[in-house]
Amino acid sequence: MDDNQDQDVIIQIDHVTKSFGKIHALKGVSTTVKRGEVLVIIGPSGSGKSTLLRCINMLEFPDSGQIMVDGIPVMHKATNINAVRAEVGMVFQQFNLFPHLTVLENVILAQRVVRKRKREEAEQIALQQLKHVGIPEKANSYPGELSGGQQQRVAIARALAMNPKIMLFDEPTSALDPEMIKEVLDVMLALAKEGMTMVVVSHEMGFTRAAANRVVFMDMGKIVEEGSPDSIFKNPTEERTRLFLSQILH
Repeated sequence: MDDNQDQDVIIQIDHVTKSFGKIHALKGVSTTVKRGEVLVIIGPSGSGKSTLLRCINMLEFPDSGQIMVDGIPVMHKATNINAVRAEVGMVFQQFNLFPHLTVLENVILAQRVVRKRKREEAEQIALQQLKHVGIPEKANSYPGELSGGQQQRVAIARALAMNPKIMLFDEPTSALDPEMIKEVLDVMLALAKEGMTMVVVSHEMGFTRAAANRVVFMDMGKIVEEGSPDSIFKNPTEERTRLFLSQILH
């Protein structure tokens, strides 16, 4: 790998392992993500997809291996992991919004606490991001007054308001009703087109085809195959990938 390529790589994952008791969630996983790349991780439940994603910002601490995020070794004892997390937005299956705060307050809070922004600036950015995700009119509503799709879009706006270098999405549509999935995927598709670096764990194959630069297929804690959406969907080389896709693509 030459120096230019090194500068392009914003996430580097080398031989990462992670066990939960007797379950080997990750077995020596290695991959990289380039700046501006959209990497979508697919695979059956229990294949290690979400664990890998959570290891990137140390919500799970790997047993061995190394992870670099924008040149910072995140597993190193001296690393301030909160400083790394400030650069990495994460959107979960559950929206994790504070029910007692308005939408606007939800999007302002971390900006004030982590980014130390003044109230006026944080509010301006929050309104901008709510517009970005298509729900500026919901600023003064409470999460309980919103649909699941709208709540997830607030969660995306909250992450974006921190000006992250990377966005991680952990099955962001799996808790949503089918008619709400599209509105969230549309926001994510727009982000991908804007050049946001994204790592997405998803079961949404239409989105994967449309947004991914690269697809990683995982099974039983390992990367079985990776490649462009075209090569993975139309011409997978591994039998296990073919079997998985035959079960989910109708």
